[in-house]
Amino acid sequence: MTALRLLTLDISDNDEGVVTIEALASTAAAQHAAALDEAQRLLAWAWHAFPHAHGPHDDGGEWDHDLQVADEGGGWHAVTLTFTGTPEFAAALVRAFGDPSDQG
Repeated sequence: MTALRLLTLDISDNDEGVVTIEALASTAAAQHAAALDEAQRLLAWAWHAFPHAHGPHDDGGEWDHDLQVADEGGGWHAVTLTFTGTPEFAAALVRAFGDPSDQG
């Protein structure tokens, strides 16, 4: 398991079998690059572990993603990496990066 230092995970699912995983960080400017690096590690893992399964659920994809980076003002930056995926994708991500209920 590869622990995340800055990003926290929030996992939810819906009635259609789609799991949403949000990896979130709000950091001072000095830690912004490290938060982006963690988001990149998550993406690299997803591309490696599920290389031919990227795409929207409605199109048969096992996982999809959206990365948002924002300047929050006052020297703070937000990184939000949102995955949507199958329960299998979510379980593999939790095995690789940890259960969000263990964070804190």
